[in-house]
Amino acid sequence: MLVGVPGLAKTLMVSTLAEALNLEFSRIQFTPDLMPSDITGTEILEEDHSTGHRAFRFVHGPVFANVVLADEINRTPPKTQAALLQAMQENEVTAAGSTYPLPQPFFVLATQNPIEQEGTYPLPEAQLDRFMLQLTVRYPNREDEERIVEETTGDDPHAIESVLSGSELLTLQRLVRRIPAPRAVVQAAVQLTRMTRPGPDDAPDFVREYVDWGAGPRASQYLVLGAKARAAMDGRPMADLDDVRAVAMETLRHRVVANFAAEAAGRSVEELCRELIDSPTWIRARSA
Repeated sequence: MLVGVPGLAKTLMVSTLAEALNLEFSRIQFTPDLMPSDITGTEILEEDHSTGHRAFRFVHGPVFANVVLADEINRTPPKTQAALLQAMQENEVTAAGSTYPLPQPFFVLATQNPIEQEGTYPLPEAQLDRFMLQLTVRYPNREDEERIVEETTGDDPHAIESVLSGSELLTLQRLVRRIPAPRAVVQAAVQLTRMTRPGPDDAPDFVREYVDWGAGPRASQYLVLGAKARAAMDGRPMADLDDVRAVAMETLRHRVVANFAAEAAGRSVEELCRELIDSPTWIRARSA
């Protein structure tokens, strides 16, 4: 999930990523009148003119791609948002009683505008939980913005060269899963996730006061997978606790639901997650 104001090239970044990985790219512009079948596909009635026989044929929707961009996903009602639930979890689509596998590799990147809320529909927790990470796309610094303007206002085309194929990417995904995570790393990831829940004894007092719902087990899984991926990118043979810490904010911030007391006290979810990651209890768990 990419969250940022308009004009930060979120869409361009996703399409460029797909081109650099030599993957099939599909963009879905989410609007209030979008229907689930506009995403998954629909059955059409076809007639064989030679025999007169009629039969239904399923026409694949735009979700049948390697990289799917759900642009401004919160501009469509939850009924349509839910069309992505099965695709993001099981990598398949069920329509009219038949199940169709999605191409591999498959992943969804969605964008949201954080400043314009009129005419939007907040994503249900079940939908948010399907996203491994929520990344905040911020304004570029002065030097980067000057370079952006210089390189995008001329007439020189910028060709994107493919650096990986789909099969190579699948191999890398399997490689990441084979990277070992010591038991201490797994325990720390689970401990941090449990600390976001106001019910269990693991939760600090400020979580009990300001949080309605914490992260589920999928957050623990993604903390470990994210730690493994970071270790692989650094060329290290094993994930460590610093890797878990590095991916913790992006993994947890969209899975923690603050309550009215937090809003009244001016405490944001990101601030609560940062305090949790820096809390002595988590630090002790990391060093245990």
